[in-house]
Amino acid sequence: MRRRPGIGGLQKAAAARDQYRLLGENVAKLRTDLMKEQLATFRSQLEEFARKHKNDIRKNPAFRAQFHEMCAKVGVDPLASNKGFWAELLGIGDFYYELGVQIIEVCMLTRLHNGGLISLQELCSHLRQRRKKDREAVTEDDCLRAISKLKVLGSGFEVITVGKRKLIRSVPTELNKDHNQILELAQGQGFVTVEEVQRRLSWKSGRVIDALETLLEEGLAMIDDGHRDGKRRYWFPCVSSVYASAGADS
Repeated sequence: MRRRPGIGGLQKAAAARDQYRLLGENVAKLRTDLMKEQLATFRSQLEEFARKHKNDIRKNPAFRAQFHEMCAKVGVDPLASNKGFWAELLGIGDFYYELGVQIIEVCMLTRLHNGGLISLQELCSHLRQRRKKDREAVTEDDCLRAISKLKVLGSGFEVITVGKRKLIRSVPTELNKDHNQILELAQGQGFVTVEEVQRRLSWKSGRVIDALETLLEEGLAMIDDGHRDGKRRYWFPCVSSVYASAGADS
């Protein structure tokens, strides 16, 4: 029969546990202090890097994207405020706020055409046309960063993913799973028919028509009845490469 440890044994065990706990806390504190020191050093080096490569960060989109990745790794957001160290050092705060204003303008000008849903690719094409005289090129990454700052306006600006394509929503339209599936299906040729949606998604006609009617009401679809087969086409400018090309050339 095993003997239970006496009071002295319990006290020794408790003391040992306390020692291990204190040792663990000290090791954790040393690691935390070391990490903070390393992080402070990295931030200082990041600031020095930014000073040295200021022009490259502003003018080279690929370099700018890499710089943002480095900032994210040390918890620095150069776009968090238009005032302060990073704005004064790089001026990239002004760059993104100006880009944000231009994104709003493009979305408003194309809203009648696409219902407030524009592909990221088409948005960038419009912006490049507008910024031809500027030396600072913009990329899709720049647009996404600028859009993330527009959310504070509470006006519905949001990036949504449909299939492999990113779309920018500039109106507070709520799209459900059915709407997204139809938009994804339309990416191939820019339009769908009721019959095609029924066949490809195995839906009943009522479900298809209900979803398409909602998309029409929201201004995201356009009707085309001018075909010999008599089948109505529902065109979606936000995913149609035909409309996107036309918009970029205008």
